[in-house]
Amino acid sequence: MRLLEEFWYGNIEPTEYDTNACKEYKEVLHLITRNEEKLQATMTDEQKELFSRYTDAVREYQTMAECLLFQNSFKLGARMMLEVMDE
Repeated sequence: MRLLEEFWYGNIEPTEYDTNACKEYKEVLHLITRNEEKLQATMTDEQKELFSRYTDAVREYQTMAECLLFQNSFKLGARMMLEVMDE
């Protein structure tokens, strides 16, 4: 039960993942950042405000999608455990 204790006390954050090992993740993140900077350099203040609202909405959507993915993945893992224990 050590894992459950660590989770209970907040020492395990299920939404965190190690991106250091994923070269592709770093490359895509760098590309996104570089392109956003180039795009904003060409925008008016009004366009920057609109883009900011857009990116905030996308972040909120991504957070909800990640939460749903976590829930569904957890349920799938639990079903797998039950099936293994039934055998």
